Amino acid sequence: MLYGVLHRIVPPLLRAIWRPHVIGLEHVPRTGPLILASNHRSFIDSVLIPAVTPRLVNFLAKSDYFEGRGLKGRLVKEWFVTFGAMPVDRDDSRAAIASLDTALGVLAGGGAFGIYPEGTRSRDGRLYRGRTGVAQLALTSGAPIVPVGLIDTERLQPVGSNRPRLVRVTVRFGEPIDVRGRYDGVPPGRARREITDHVMSEIQKLTGQEQAGVYNDRAPDA
Repeated sequence: MLYGVLHRIVPPLLRAIWRPHVIGLEHVPRTGPLILASNHRSFIDSVLIPAVTPRLVNFLAKSDYFEGRGLKGRLVKEWFVTFGAMPVDRDDSRAAIASLDTALGVLAGGGAFGIYPEGTRSRDGRLYRGRTGVAQLALTSGAPIVPVGLIDTERLQPVGSNRPRLVRVTVRFGEPIDVRGRYDGVPPGRARREITDHVMSEIQKLTGQEQAGVYNDRAPDA
């Protein structure tokens, strides 16, 4: 019941407060399995994307957010559920496999799943090399990938800040990337790398970020 109330109120309220500049929303399919692959600049990214997308978008979030006790714990849990967050135990050595299974479950049910191919937030503003999980999801599920470019979200909620600021940000959606049938006969590793590099190239076109050319090896923190 609380989820229903929050879901009807919170996203429209946040859109009214932040007034994000949204471009390319017509590229987002309203139905069917979908992967939204975005750059990652701020903790608030996983709230902003679902708030401006015309369908529920599931993201993975630390399981700690779902395990709090009392009224505060319940409110925190409901907040994350409102924005499609799904718990993952990052301390579990099998978390990567479990995350993939969770994402495939969402896509198999015709849902939308959000992913950050960089793995964690960029602290220096550069766009880091993508990890191939996004390609694995697309190849396994057949879902199209819509690249997402977030601009200025690190100003909306800087690293270390607990409260978002009144900053107008930009969310840009690119054209869907359909991999179905395009990599038949291509070695799996090569296919995953080529798809991932294509996705990151499209994200870079949306954001204009400098490409780091290396993986972001900072410990995941969002």
